[in-house]
Amino acid sequence: MSKVALFAALLAAVASPALAGPAKPAPASASARPAAAPAAKPMPPQKASPEQKAEAERLDPLARAAFWAREVDIDPRDTEAELKLAKALRALGRFQEASDAADKVLVLEPTNFEALLESARARIGQGHGFYAIDPAERAQAINPRDWRPVTLLAIALEQSDRDAEALPNYEKAISLAPNNPATLSNLGLYYAGHGRTADGEALLRKAVAAPGSTPQERQNLALVLGLQGRYDEAERLERQDLPPDVVDNNLAYLRADGGAPQPRTWQSLKSPQ
Repeated sequence: MSKVALFAALLAAVASPALAGPAKPAPASASARPAAAPAAKPMPPQKASPEQKAEAERLDPLARAAFWAREVDIDPRDTEAELKLAKALRALGRFQEASDAADKVLVLEPTNFEALLESARARIGQGHGFYAIDPAERAQAINPRDWRPVTLLAIALEQSDRDAEALPNYEKAISLAPNNPATLSNLGLYYAGHGRTADGEALLRKAVAAPGSTPQERQNLALVLGLQGRYDEAERLERQDLPPDVVDNNLAYLRADGGAPQPRTWQSLKSPQ
């Protein structure tokens, strides 16, 4: 065999697959690789159960507000949660936020009776009685035999310096709920603040004695007595419900005031239930 032929045979042997060793597998294409498992989606927040809602209503106002705010975040169209949020905010004295929450309910349900009441209450709490007149009147038109919208309308009118219109509504509220502590107390305060002290005191005493009376009625009576200079009797009533330092401050205020009630004082004590 010539040298040229031998060299050609060696080259063929080196290039042969049998002598070059096993072939390396080609890299798998991207499409051939197994797909990664999709990431699990987080569970959406769940609305509270009826049992959880009932338990929330037994919480303090701050915790109630947090609970119902979460329910509104989950479902902005949940008018029950929005209304409960408005009530909790009002209990915290956050009247503007309470008003906003009640108004959101009314956008979805313009004739929601409880939302109309809450809207009026929140505006009265701000001292904006004029803006409480409309929701109170609308609520009264829906349920004319309910004393609450009548009472709210009376307070709103008084805050708007429309006393001549407020008085018949206070009296109408009593005709609808003659033994209700709030209706008796509100008219009693109206009388006391408008020079009819004896009539106001009589109604406030009746409010204190009525079933369902609260410390608020006792404190209203104590104020009227104190503004008449009857400090000992006022003090006895105040000490039933208030800590000593608050009673001492109240009595000092009454003595310094000289028994002259201010309209804002009476209006701030009204009970817009």
